[in-house]
Amino acid sequence: MKALIQRVTNASVSVKDEVVGRIGPGLVVFIGVARDDSESDACYLANKIVNLRIFTSGVGEFDLSALETRGEILVVSQFTLLANSRKGRRPSFTEAAPPGKAKELYDFFVGQVRSAGLKVETGVFQEHMLVEIHNDGPVTLLLESKIK
Repeated sequence: MKALIQRVTNASVSVKDEVVGRIGPGLVVFIGVARDDSESDACYLANKIVNLRIFTSGVGEFDLSALETRGEILVVSQFTLLANSRKGRRPSFTEAAPPGKAKELYDFFVGQVRSAGLKVETGVFQEHMLVEIHNDGPVTLLLESKIK
């Protein structure tokens, strides 16, 4: 499982001109599910993301987590994180999980993040989405469950 996280001042996601998720200060999490991912991968990333110290108290750099700041989280499915573009000019997505499995693990991941008690909004799985992000910093990190 791969997660691209961005610290934001605010963000929203729209489907067919309708806002389906909106957050204030917190994190946007783009999540990609691989063929060999499991619930343990989702648990690992959810726990890592809510506890990752990438917010500042104003005294030090990166000394607070989303849990500590009560940051809001917007989760958006993004299978393109699993793209393999080493050969040719067109990316291959053979490493991405099939839609049924991906949706199941995406939903499980969202549930794990929600269980931390933070406000969590989502996009719509397998829909074309427009994501508006006001990146704070900018701070952008790539996390992978297989690289622990």
